[in-house]
Amino acid sequence: MTEVNERKTSSTRQKFRLVLLILSFLLIPVTIFYISPIVLMMGASEGIVTGSLILYILLFFIALFAGRIWCGWLCPMGAWQEFWSPVIKKPVTAGWRDLIKYGITMLLLIAIIASFIAASSMKGIDFFYGTVGGISVSSLEVLQIVVMIFISILVIAFITGKRGFCHVICPIAGIMVAGRLLANRAGWSALRLSVQSDACTSCRTCQKECPMGLAVTDMVRNNQMENPDCILCARCADTCPEGVIGYSTRRK
Repeated sequence: MTEVNERKTSSTRQKFRLVLLILSFLLIPVTIFYISPIVLMMGASEGIVTGSLILYILLFFIALFAGRIWCGWLCPMGAWQEFWSPVIKKPVTAGWRDLIKYGITMLLLIAIIASFIAASSMKGIDFFYGTVGGISVSSLEVLQIVVMIFISILVIAFITGKRGFCHVICPIAGIMVAGRLLANRAGWSALRLSVQSDACTSCRTCQKECPMGLAVTDMVRNNQMENPDCILCARCADTCPEGVIGYSTRRK
């Protein structure tokens, strides 16, 4: 009876996550400028702290205590790629591609600092910078640009693998990985995955269901669930037939 209740809870959690991802995607016409590094840079060049810069800073601090949970539960770009998971099944090949996002993140941070320096000072905060009444997509031209961006994200995913944009390009991923790394180095308690590796039957269900295409089975066998590309979606935990994976807040 307990096992049945646990499975119902797990199923409910993934349904709730799906609802959040769908909502985040549907809200793109409102929210896309608050995520955009382009809008962030436009504001920085004028010495203005934009909503997107505030969000990036907030996500860094969220990562200190909850890793890349934004990526797994709320990111519209991640949602867009995950919707295509029945078609995009191959995992991203580990290696140099995973390092590209860190280079992009570093270049973005350098460009932000350089832009504020060039603007002479920080001239103000405008959370709604670039929007019209808080709405990001306010014209057909902007809509066309957004559509092209999401087509490009999908092409990258088709070429590289599951959630390929998250693995290879996304600067937000790099920022949140940095926050997670700092938390781990400091030994702070934070949300993470835990595992009972001795109960694993190596059925590989967790690995097949991972939206990031991670080698979850190997992570379980090695009793090492920490991975910079884990988005803490808990899909591995909720699909494991033995229930060996779960959430934890213990220190690393």
